Amino acid sequence: MKRTPIRKLLIANRGEVACRIIRTARTMGINTVAVYSEADAQALHVQLADEALCIGASAASASYLNASAVLAACARSGADAVHPGYGFLSESAVFAQSVQDAGLIFVGPDPHSIQALGNKSAGKQLANSIGVPCLPGYSGADQSITRLMSEAQMIGAPLMIKAASGGGGRGMRRIDQLDPITLQQALKSAAGEAQASFGDSTLLLERLVEHARHVEIQIFGDRYGDVIYLGERDCSTQRRHQKVIEEAPAPGLSDDTRRAMGEAAVQLAHAVRYVGAGTIEFLVAQDQSFYFLEMNTRLQVEHPVTESVTGLDLVRWQLLVAQGEPLPLTQNEIRSVGHAIEVRLCAEDAYAEFMPQAGLIGYWSADALARFDHGLSAKAEVPAHYDSMIGKLIVHGHTRSEALNKIESALLNTTVLGLVTNRDFLVQCVRDPAFQNAESFDASSPLSTGWLSAAMPDWPRPEPSSAWLAMAAALQLILKREARFGALSFFNSTGAQWNTWPLQCRDQRIDAKVKALHQSSSEISVDVSINLKGAVHNHHVVFERASSATEHHTLQAKLDGLSTPITFWSEGSILWLDALGMINQVRSLRGEPPERRDASQQHAITSSMHGLVTRVLVAAGQSVKAGELLLCIEAMKMEHRIEAPRDTTIAEVLVTAGQQVAPQHALVNFSVAPQI
Repeated sequence: MKRTPIRKLLIANRGEVACRIIRTARTMGINTVAVYSEADAQALHVQLADEALCIGASAASASYLNASAVLAACARSGADAVHPGYGFLSESAVFAQSVQDAGLIFVGPDPHSIQALGNKSAGKQLANSIGVPCLPGYSGADQSITRLMSEAQMIGAPLMIKAASGGGGRGMRRIDQLDPITLQQALKSAAGEAQASFGDSTLLLERLVEHARHVEIQIFGDRYGDVIYLGERDCSTQRRHQKVIEEAPAPGLSDDTRRAMGEAAVQLAHAVRYVGAGTIEFLVAQDQSFYFLEMNTRLQVEHPVTESVTGLDLVRWQLLVAQGEPLPLTQNEIRSVGHAIEVRLCAEDAYAEFMPQAGLIGYWSADALARFDHGLSAKAEVPAHYDSMIGKLIVHGHTRSEALNKIESALLNTTVLGLVTNRDFLVQCVRDPAFQNAESFDASSPLSTGWLSAAMPDWPRPEPSSAWLAMAAALQLILKREARFGALSFFNSTGAQWNTWPLQCRDQRIDAKVKALHQSSSEISVDVSINLKGAVHNHHVVFERASSATEHHTLQAKLDGLSTPITFWSEGSILWLDALGMINQVRSLRGEPPERRDASQQHAITSSMHGLVTRVLVAAGQSVKAGELLLCIEAMKMEHRIEAPRDTTIAEVLVTAGQQVAPQHALVNFSVAPQI
């Protein structure tokens, strides 16, 4: 077998995965080329690569999904290989073939393998043909609504609708009752989302197994016919069918089941002469019977947990195999030690239906003792055009219990300020008994693909305590005074004075009174009185005296005698504060006029996100019923349905399909409509 060394590698991706690939390539002496969209001109992967080329406008369709632009960048840079990362073009057989036709190395499986396994329908048909267990379902070519509804009735409920192409939960719908109207709506919505995300509206239907786990096998193949598996990962903690937490090994899985799943995965890979990294995903029932779901013919987002327990660099393995090298180890040489957990830190509001967020990050820092895979530059921005994931925190422990302690600590010591993230939500996840007590696979274990959606109704949005608000009020006072008066901030010839300092936290006004006294050259002491929901709480806050607090983002504080570190970022009247295990934002209302609503917005539904209008289903003069679908917005690869809040008449439609919108952009005018 001919070995062809890679000298210059183009990474056809962005963000944390591009940075991850660049770092491994550098250790192997391989030069790297980054491609980027106009939105990513200042991104970290652009800074890390040896060379970088802009390939198009901000929209993914004009840049990272534009195969012609990527291939042109290869020609311009002289790259001899392409690594697709994950997402975007990574599972496009057409793109892989185009790369090979251009005489370049594609760091991934051959096009025929992607075609055979990358499509869920084709993968299920192949698995069935070689005896790998599959769930009852339909994956046929007839995609008419009539046929799909008929097949759904035969399969029965509960039922899963899935996009045949792609992944990440897009194009997926759960059906618990086979009501014809609901089913038809779900099929059309899933097909539309699949078309928008993957350019393919093909759906498959699958019987849903309740209280099952999502367990996947990492496999690797080379061009010499060898295929091995590197253990498994449990990815059962999911929201909207998208993974939130992954771990290796799967807790409670028996050695016999682990081996049987690994052998089934290898059998499937052998059937298509698979080369490179791939993941076979299974659904595992409480009795540990397992069923093939799909194969991802690429590196997975969660590959670091496998790296953590095996001690291997999977990107290095990908590059070695792509160069024609044999697998570095045999099956018998693979070892797994300890337990690893990964959490996905995302720019989203988990307590508002995981609404994606976008914008500038004012300040960020990560726990020094955890692995943090990210694509954040010093002045980072989360663009509205791509996935909401900011980065991934990964920890390794000798036991699962130790790993659980480490991941909670890592989260609490990781801060992203300037926009809403899911950090505090992740802390709630890893603390929950359903996740903590997952050492068995039987009915006594609450962990399953549905545990998070079942638990969340009991998780109200965490509200800041009076102690947290006291810290915020005291810090607002200090920052405002130091910015205005400098060293004389706390001098007062008549002694310390109480100051009224109203704050707004989300939609709630908090009445605070603060009294500051510069006690020494090293500390600032502040008395705070907080009126919270009719009760008055008095606190004493002491901050270390920084030379200029506005230039620092971390301080040591004492709250009522208890020492605690805090992290903050301030801009104008806005303060973001990470303290006492909570990140939140407050706005100072001191000296500001009462907020006025724009009268033009009072009779409109406005967008609460950056996104692309994909469908508009109403017109001016049309009468609509409460709950009727008006339009759809795609934000960070997810479709959001905009529905009528009441029976009314459309006065004006203010957007068209294909239009980009930002928060507060008016979408539809009618009689009365609260902001969505």
